Amino acid sequence: MDPILYISLAGIGVCLFLLLGGNMKPFRWAGSIFVRFIIGALALFFLNVFGSAVGYHLPINAFTVAVSGFLGVPGVVMLVTVDLFILS
Repeated sequence: MDPILYISLAGIGVCLFLLLGGNMKPFRWAGSIFVRFIIGALALFFLNVFGSAVGYHLPINAFTVAVSGFLGVPGVVMLVTVDLFILS
Protein backbone atom coordinates (compact mmCIF):
# COMPACT_ATOMS: atom_id res chain seq x y z
CA MET A 1 0.00 0.00 0.00
CA ASP A 2 0.97 3.58 -0.40
CA PRO A 3 2.87 5.22 2.50
CA ILE A 4 0.56 8.24 2.21
CA LEU A 5 -2.38 6.00 3.12
CA TYR A 6 -0.58 4.73 6.24
CA ILE A 7 0.33 8.25 7.31
CA SER A 8 -3.25 9.43 6.71
CA LEU A 9 -4.72 6.54 8.73
CA ALA A 10 -2.26 7.19 11.56
CA GLY A 11 -3.17 10.89 11.52
CA ILE A 12 -6.88 10.11 11.63
CA GLY A 13 -6.29 7.66 14.48
CA VAL A 14 -4.33 10.24 16.49
CA CYS A 15 -7.04 12.87 15.91
CA LEU A 16 -9.79 10.47 17.02
CA PHE A 17 -7.78 9.52 20.09
CA LEU A 18 -7.30 13.17 21.02
CA LEU A 19 -10.99 13.97 20.45
CA LEU A 20 -12.37 10.95 22.30
CA GLY A 21 -9.65 10.55 24.92
CA GLY A 22 -11.06 13.21 27.24
CA ASN A 23 -14.61 11.91 27.00
CA MET A 24 -13.88 8.28 27.85
CA LYS A 25 -14.20 8.69 31.64
CA PRO A 26 -18.02 8.23 31.73
CA PHE A 27 -17.68 5.07 29.65
CA ARG A 28 -15.04 3.71 32.03
CA TRP A 29 -17.33 4.48 34.97
CA ALA A 30 -20.32 2.75 33.33
CA GLY A 31 -18.12 -0.22 32.44
CA SER A 32 -16.98 -0.51 36.04
CA ILE A 33 -20.58 -0.55 37.27
CA PHE A 34 -21.49 -3.17 34.64
CA VAL A 35 -18.59 -5.40 35.73
CA ARG A 36 -19.66 -5.07 39.39
CA PHE A 37 -23.22 -6.08 38.45
CA ILE A 38 -21.93 -9.14 36.59
CA ILE A 39 -19.76 -10.15 39.56
CA GLY A 40 -22.72 -9.67 41.92
CA ALA A 41 -24.95 -11.82 39.72
CA LEU A 42 -22.31 -14.54 39.60
CA ALA A 43 -21.91 -14.43 43.38
CA LEU A 44 -25.66 -14.90 43.82
CA PHE A 45 -25.70 -17.67 41.22
CA PHE A 46 -22.98 -19.60 43.05
CA LEU A 47 -24.73 -18.95 46.36
CA ASN A 48 -27.86 -20.53 44.91
CA VAL A 49 -25.92 -23.45 43.41
CA PHE A 50 -24.20 -24.29 46.69
CA GLY A 51 -27.24 -23.32 48.77
CA SER A 52 -29.42 -25.81 46.94
CA ALA A 53 -27.62 -28.58 48.84
CA VAL A 54 -29.21 -27.31 52.07
CA GLY A 55 -32.44 -26.10 50.51
CA TYR A 56 -31.63 -22.37 50.42
CA HIS A 57 -32.50 -20.05 47.52
CA LEU A 58 -32.00 -16.29 47.25
CA PRO A 59 -33.78 -14.68 44.28
CA ILE A 60 -31.62 -12.95 41.69
CA ASN A 61 -33.18 -9.59 40.84
CA ALA A 62 -31.92 -6.06 40.23
CA PHE A 63 -31.84 -5.14 43.94
CA THR A 64 -29.96 -8.21 45.13
CA VAL A 65 -27.50 -7.96 42.22
CA ALA A 66 -26.86 -4.28 42.99
CA VAL A 67 -26.31 -4.92 46.69
CA SER A 68 -24.02 -7.88 46.13
CA GLY A 69 -22.18 -6.07 43.33
CA PHE A 70 -21.47 -2.88 45.23
CA LEU A 71 -20.89 -4.35 48.68
CA GLY A 72 -19.23 -7.60 47.65
CA VAL A 73 -19.09 -10.53 50.07
CA PRO A 74 -20.40 -8.50 53.05
CA GLY A 75 -23.39 -7.55 50.89
CA VAL A 76 -24.14 -11.19 50.11
CA VAL A 77 -23.87 -12.05 53.82
CA MET A 78 -26.22 -9.17 54.62
CA LEU A 79 -28.75 -10.37 52.02
CA VAL A 80 -28.66 -13.90 53.43
CA THR A 81 -29.04 -12.58 56.99
CA VAL A 82 -31.99 -10.38 56.06
CA ASP A 83 -33.61 -13.25 54.17
CA LEU A 84 -33.15 -15.78 56.97
CA PHE A 85 -33.94 -13.68 60.03
CA ILE A 86 -36.24 -10.89 58.88
CA LEU A 87 -38.17 -12.15 55.87
CA SER A 88 -38.65 -15.76 56.97
